[in-house]
Amino acid sequence: MMKKEKIAAYTLLNAQLEALLEGETNALANLSNASALLNQALPRSVFTGFYLFDGEELISGPFQGGVSCVHIALGKGVCGESAQRQETMIVENVKTHPNYISCDATAMSEIVVPMMKNGHLLGVLDLDSEIVGDYDAIDCKYLKAFVDILAEKTEWNFAMFGEKD
Repeated sequence: MMKKEKIAAYTLLNAQLEALLEGETNALANLSNASALLNQALPRSVFTGFYLFDGEELISGPFQGGVSCVHIALGKGVCGESAQRQETMIVENVKTHPNYISCDATAMSEIVVPMMKNGHLLGVLDLDSEIVGDYDAIDCKYLKAFVDILAEKTEWNFAMFGEKD
């Protein structure tokens, strides 16, 4: 996809998320619809979903794709590393990344974007693609905006996820 087309697609995706979340603040509903929206918009994805921070570790949240890891310690795998650093991570080829946790053999590249609100880690958005090198700075910028919209428009009460005090 050309740069202009990719930017246009992400602009539309983020506008669709804004509309989808209009009047809805429930975390489970919003995360579920957001993962489905990403799955539809990013056809090379083999996993589109969220891991939620319970105060100690990341726990599998709503996602689209095959069966996945349930518990991820901070610092472990790309999701745990991104959460611990509170930085977006792009892995061009997961087969060569030393800290990659393999859940799906069809995944070839990955991007993980931390979800933050008021300086607190909520979790991460995790996307895996069937294509090596599928993610770049454009994905990073627009997916960060995507999680910012989601974080802002959602009411976050993690008691249902077993949040630790």
